[in-house]
Amino acid sequence: MEEPSDIAPSAPVASQAETSARANTRPAYLQPLALVAALALVVFAWQWYDSRQQISALQHELAQRLAVADAENKQSRGVAEQVREATREAQVKLGVLEAKVQESQNQQIALEALYQELSRSRDESLLADVEQTLLVASQQMQLAGNVKSALIALQTADARLARLDRPQLASLRKVIARDVERLKLAPYVDLIGISARIDDLMTWVDLLPLAMEARAPDAPVVKGAVDPQESAWIRFTRELWRDMRDLVRIEKMDRPDLPLLTPAQTYFLRENLKLRLLGARLALLAHDEKSFRTDLKAAREWLVRYYDGRDKAVVNAIVAVRQLHDSQINIEVPDLALSLDAVRNHRLLRERAR
Repeated sequence: MEEPSDIAPSAPVASQAETSARANTRPAYLQPLALVAALALVVFAWQWYDSRQQISALQHELAQRLAVADAENKQSRGVAEQVREATREAQVKLGVLEAKVQESQNQQIALEALYQELSRSRDESLLADVEQTLLVASQQMQLAGNVKSALIALQTADARLARLDRPQLASLRKVIARDVERLKLAPYVDLIGISARIDDLMTWVDLLPLAMEARAPDAPVVKGAVDPQESAWIRFTRELWRDMRDLVRIEKMDRPDLPLLTPAQTYFLRENLKLRLLGARLALLAHDEKSFRTDLKAAREWLVRYYDGRDKAVVNAIVAVRQLHDSQINIEVPDLALSLDAVRNHRLLRERAR
């Protein structure tokens, strides 16, 4: 059993010896090569290690940059999403603004059309008002001879046309201006003033005293100095004589044919005088000079015959009636045919143009 243990170690010893012998038998030039190879191996190992470190650093740096790039990419995607959202909102707002602009343009077009229509309606309405004003003024002037009111109507119509400031109305305004100058040169009759004076006379008819109601002024009573020594009988006789003398009055009358009227006749006299004055007023408005003078002449004759000529109010009434009788009321007034024709022709031209 112990022999195998003694024999076994001998084999390795022989191998080592053989190896040493073989090593000693290698050539000498192989040792530097082995050294160079070892150095190359070390250098290669070092380069490999250095390259691995550099690659690891590059990978780390690349990973960091990739992470940063990924973060920036995510941020860019967020910003891009925000931009897209903002773009969509801007597009929506732009669409709303475009719709509002279109609506505003439509409203502007509608307003312009409405303004044009209102302008035409305003012009036509103004021309219709001017024509109506001139027509009424012409009728008043022909019926009542009121030149002043017709002149005011023409000036008002010209002022309204001037406010429009339309070049197309220049010819119409020229015609109206010519009629204004004609009315300024026309004679003027104050129909309103004459009518007012006749009305005043009518109100005073009931207050004027009649001739038969007039009384002579009382004679002044002369009282002499009373003598204290005069007896009572003498004073009584003097006063009795004075009273008896006052019972009889002798008066000189300028109008021996003084008419005496009953109360009924007095009432009808005053009413007929009013009717005469009223007839004169109607004749004034109708420009009937003959009837006007006839009624005033009859009224003046009645005032002179039946009323008290010594009364101041009666004298004033007679003077007023005489002045009215001498007034000129029948004058030739111009017409407004030229202005009316110009307005109507202008309206017809506008209607044909439409």
